[in-house]
Amino acid sequence: QVQLVESGGGLVQPGGSLRLSCAASGTIFSLYHMGWYRQAPGKHRELVARFTSGGSTYFADSVKGRFTISRDNAKNTVYLQMNSLKPEDTAVYYCNLYNGGVDYWGKGTLVTVSS
Repeated sequence: QVQLVESGGGLVQPGGSLRLSCAASGTIFSLYHMGWYRQAPGKHRELVARFTSGGSTYFADSVKGRFTISRDNAKNTVYLQMNSLKPEDTAVYYCNLYNGGVDYWGKGTLVTVSS
């Protein structure tokens, strides 16, 4: 079983920055995907950014150039640095880990971008 604990959401003005953290614990195999999804009100959950098991990264077109993803393997922690935030980035952000054929999800952290 894997547990994911997110932190770092909150209210920020347009143009501001936030950093989300996700710490994973439990039984994790060496190869896994880990990253972030988000779900805005009335919309489907979408992939924002992630590391693949091969170490490459993926970013949604809507966040390219503004968001970066990094990780601390020793801590099984992934970070999402969000810069130049826009109101349309407002959503609940969910940490995701795909490991051993199973998707694991955090509880989500709310990011609100508003003046």
